[in-house]
Amino acid sequence: MSDVGITRQGALAILRLNRAEKKNALTGAMYSALTAALREANADDGVGAIVILGQPGIFCAGNDIKDFIGFAMGGSLGQPVLDFLRALVANEKPLVAGVDGAAIGIGTTMILHCDYALASSRSVFATPFVDLGLVPEAASSLIVPQLMGNRLAFEMLAMGAKFDAARARETGLVNAVTDADALESRTLESAEAIAAKPREAVRLARKLIRGDQSAILARIDEEAKLFSERLMSKEARTAFEAFLSKGKA
Repeated sequence: MSDVGITRQGALAILRLNRAEKKNALTGAMYSALTAALREANADDGVGAIVILGQPGIFCAGNDIKDFIGFAMGGSLGQPVLDFLRALVANEKPLVAGVDGAAIGIGTTMILHCDYALASSRSVFATPFVDLGLVPEAASSLIVPQLMGNRLAFEMLAMGAKFDAARARETGLVNAVTDADALESRTLESAEAIAAKPREAVRLARKLIRGDQSAILARIDEEAKLFSERLMSKEARTAFEAFLSKGKA
């Protein structure tokens, strides 16, 4: 089974993270597969909405640590990651996420680029970038303050606070919370309802809502530059060594 499943269900393009044994931690290859799938769906007139799902109880644990260390050795965030982030911004189809379980790092920040998101009641959202000696990514440092204000953004992005599903709903990170057993069906129903609407009207409404995306792209690049610099810092190296030691214990 591929680590990223790509299927069609009527007018829906469904992207499913299939690496449950590693808690759906994203590898460079998975980033590339997601990027290709987004671009393919955007080029397909038959697709009315794109859905991102994980596995039962596991959405995405962030970056695969081995790949991430490889990026760190190269002193960059990694081209597959940047390509995926830019593909999220360039995406013109309604993007719907169904989150069940832990959404860590990119597992949380990718949701910021979705048009509609649901979470199961057992979901948890966290962005532990600073704890690893790093900085936020995916333009989260721009989007999260706009979404929930500077103080809550600081709590999430700088303090690394975990937000449960209820708090994610209160702060606008997700649209609705449902039982885990109903999460996938509710997500697909929502996406189907969006896909059934007049396509061009939805596209234009979405474009107006999102506005000029140049600031988002510029922030992704700014964050990536700082992220790359931080990867080479003593703070980051110490944090990664501690993380790896904890994993071996």
